[in-house]
Amino acid sequence: MKVFFIGAGPGDPELLTIKGQKIIKRAEIVIYAGSLINKEILNFAKDRAKIYDSSKMSLNEITKIFNKAKEKDATIARIHSGDPSLYSAIQEQIDWCEKEKIPYEVIPGVSSFSAAAAKIKQELTLPGVSQSVILTRISGRTKVPPREDIALLARAKTTMVIFLSIQEIDKVVTKLLTEYSSETPVAIIYKVSWPEEKIIQGNLSNIAQKVKEAKVTHQAIILVGEVLKKKYQKSRLYNASFTHSFRKAKK
Repeated sequence: MKVFFIGAGPGDPELLTIKGQKIIKRAEIVIYAGSLINKEILNFAKDRAKIYDSSKMSLNEITKIFNKAKEKDATIARIHSGDPSLYSAIQEQIDWCEKEKIPYEVIPGVSSFSAAAAKIKQELTLPGVSQSVILTRISGRTKVPPREDIALLARAKTTMVIFLSIQEIDKVVTKLLTEYSSETPVAIIYKVSWPEEKIIQGNLSNIAQKVKEAKVTHQAIILVGEVLKKKYQKSRLYNASFTHSFRKAKK
């Protein structure tokens, strides 16, 4: 028996990893985050697989399924959206497996922030502009430690990716404006890689109004930073005059 925590990616079934797909195909039990996972991914499951929607379940109900699977030596595909290392609540499930001595493995997936950057054809770390990316969220029902308040993180003025916060876009903008200029570009992608995807672009002075006009209130990722202007120094990596361990500089 083994539990596989699988990152399903942002929505497009083709962004599911090959490894994740192989595990889903052979699993006897599939537990998926029904509020976030594209149900087309369930088409990879075999006909006899038992399928559960975890959006309607508590942790106790999920772990009861784990326990029953232990008795039957079954493989469980536990499917989360995006990449399970970010905002997925897998740690409490992992800790339970550790306590119960149930074997498990984590299969990474494509995060929505990676898919969002790809969708707008944007590198998030550009030479001379930003070499760091802050991944964060605004405080809500899940509280953010005070030291990680967006206004404090904004002091670095680096590229920032903000999850789970679109419903508080006014508050997000207010906090960002304590450090970023009003002309700082912003890109918001709603349900990236889904058929109903929306891309909203602007700057800190107008993005909140644009979001309201688009009626986007959930499942959107916010990208902020000067990198979105696409003005940068060219990388030394491919500069003919730059020597590195695989290539000598050309005169």
